[in-house]
Amino acid sequence: MCLVLFSYKSHPKYRLVAAANRDEFYDRPTQPLSFWNQNTGIVGGRDLECSGTWLGVTIKGRFAAITNYREPDRKKTNAPSRGLLVSEFLSGTLGPDRYLSGVDKSAHLYNGFNLLIGERSALYYYSNRGDGIVELNPGTYGLSNHLMNTPWPKVEKSRGLFQKALEESESTTDGDKLLDILDDRILPPDHMLPDTGVGIEWERILSPVFITSDNYGTRSSSVIWMEYSGKTTFLERSYDPKKKGEAGSETRIFTFQITL
Repeated sequence: MCLVLFSYKSHPKYRLVAAANRDEFYDRPTQPLSFWNQNTGIVGGRDLECSGTWLGVTIKGRFAAITNYREPDRKKTNAPSRGLLVSEFLSGTLGPDRYLSGVDKSAHLYNGFNLLIGERSALYYYSNRGDGIVELNPGTYGLSNHLMNTPWPKVEKSRGLFQKALEESESTTDGDKLLDILDDRILPPDHMLPDTGVGIEWERILSPVFITSDNYGTRSSSVIWMEYSGKTTFLERSYDPKKKGEAGSETRIFTFQITL
């Protein structure tokens, strides 16, 4: 996943609203949004190459998401899959603080990542390129392929639109409006682009909220609403770059009540 916008305890109805794009190589096998099985209670997409996921929730109210930290000069070729950090938390029983304490001990084995995990009582952020485990305060945040709220153009623009969309409605939020924010394909000017070591051509390709190229781009856009009442809705629109127009996308929605 390469962009996560989320509002935590900042809306009168929703404890958490998250809108996210997953960017990946087009040929990486993926299972779209689904209910995994009764044993784990996980709802999310699935990376079929390594069996992890980039974003998920559970019927017990657990939430997790991950983004890669872009630093090509430090890439480890045999590092474990970062998506397993998400699925292992979702399928486990440890609280987020204890889980992240364990992750911190082995974080050096992984390529750079940003990890968001939480349950009904708390939400945490951890990066193995950051300053340790952080319990998040209520607020609206943006996370891409650097540290939390790094002011990249795509983060600043989409976070502002996301916050405005939430402020315009106290009772519900418009899924289409949030998906429109995630579908922004406008390239910022070169002077605003970060220098992450991938070269100017790739900085341009990776700079929009929604990414397209010959072999890499946005594979899915997701929106999650978790109400204080426990009602949770997970919407995913997945994209097939080989197909044009409406035939190239599929929308799935799961709604369930969190059980304790």
